[in-house]
This record gives sequence, structure tokens and C-alpha cells, in this order.
Amino acid sequence: MSAARMPSLYLPHGGGPSFFMSGPRKQRYQATEDFLRGVHTLLATPPRAILQVSAHWETEVPAFTGGARPGLIYDYSGFPPETYRLRYDAPGAPALAQRACALLSEAGHAARVDPERGWDHGVFIPLKVMFPEADIPVVAMSLQRGLEPGLHCDFGRALRPLRDEGVLVIGAGMSYHNLMHFEAHAADSFAFHDWLDEALAGGQEQRRARLSLWHDAPGGRASHPREEHLLPLMVASGAGSESGARRLWRGRVGPTCLGAWAFD
Repeated sequence: MSAARMPSLYLPHGGGPSFFMSGPRKQRYQATEDFLRGVHTLLATPPRAILQVSAHWETEVPAFTGGARPGLIYDYSGFPPETYRLRYDAPGAPALAQRACALLSEAGHAARVDPERGWDHGVFIPLKVMFPEADIPVVAMSLQRGLEPGLHCDFGRALRPLRDEGVLVIGAGMSYHNLMHFEAHAADSFAFHDWLDEALAGGQEQRRARLSLWHDAPGGRASHPREEHLLPLMVASGAGSESGARRLWRGRVGPTCLGAWAFD
């Protein structure tokens, strides 16, 4: 990676606003929070802007937040009142939204800019931990509603030039996301992360082929009954180079495994 080029990352966004709570729930996610607080140290230079793929926004075609000052969407329920007063006042980046939309269009993918959409918790919660000064412009990107893994790899590939323009591409999700049976599939979560390490070790086309078959992987469906929290990984991988992924972190939430990877 050259000094000017940003990596693309796949990171855990945590469980709702748990990073900003107290008690057992915060403790459960403390290792995740500690990792995210150190992400900035992994970058050779601060990013000019951040393009963050959200697991909590699905649209007919990929969309990008285009507002100059997007509001926050508190799309979680049952949490303490103070978690609905959290702030993250980073600026938007309308020009970056237009640029990202144009790159997808040039690659043959329909895309649009949404000037009204705010940032959901899959965007502002991890950013508030990683970049608390809120001084880096941010654009959020949606998932395409069909949730087709290879297509999301292709979206990432189209967006790869942004990395040479000082833009940090982040896929924000959770590499284990079975909320109905969170602890029952702990062993499956480790098997799936072992598979992910292998699947992400190859070049661009190898990663695309393997990730397209994630549902057949050991522990795949047990870890992701629905794949929306895994799809940001496909975008991050597509935005990467021919070099295999670097595992940045492997940790736990309770007995289950979580991971994070970088693509140079």
C-alpha cells in the first residue's frame, strides 16, 4: 500500500449503542470497542473522507447519502433514553457521494444519491468510537436489496479508485449475526471465521468466487440466517487489491467469534 492509498476494511459495528452504555451489555462488547478505538493507528495517514457501507440500509440500487449534514437515525429499540441523544456531527461529503455514484454507473451499475437519508447506527456508532472528533467527512452506502454477494464484490471493485483519492472504504457489519440463537452456534462461529480467513487469502477473483458460496461454508448459515451483516465484507473485498486480506482482529462477544479484516 502506498502512502497515499487507503485500505478497505471490514469491521464490526457492535450491538446497537452498547459501546455507549454501562453494565453487562457494555462489558459484553468491550473487546470490540477496544479494537475499534485503535483502528486509526492502522492507517498510514488520516483519511480525507470515509465511505461506509451500512448493513442497516437496503435499496433497489446502491444509494449514497448526499447531504451536507446528515442527521442520525436511531434505528434500535429498547435501549436507555440517553442512547437516543447520542450525537455524531461529522460533515457529509456530497461531492464524494456523486463521485461514488458515477463510478458505479461507469461500471454498468445503476446507483443514486439520496440527499435526505441520515446515518443509521451501523454508520454513526462505530465511527463515534473510531473517530470521536467527528472531523472527517462521511458518506454512507446502502446494500442492494437482492443481497447477491458477487454483485456486492463488483460494487467494491468499481469503487476501488476512491482509495487512491484518500477515501477510507469501510464495510460495517458483524461477521457473526445470529441474534435468535446468539450463543447456541458459538462453535459454528469459529468454524465460519476459520473459513473466512481462508476465503479471503486469495486474489480478487478467488475471493469473489469463494465469498459467493459463503452459505455453503462450515458454520455459514448458522452464523448468518440472513446475510445483510456479511454483505459489507463483499464490498470491502471488492475494493481491495490482488493481495489477500490481512486479519486485523479476532475477538469474542460472549462465546461467539467476531473478526475484522483489511484489504490493501
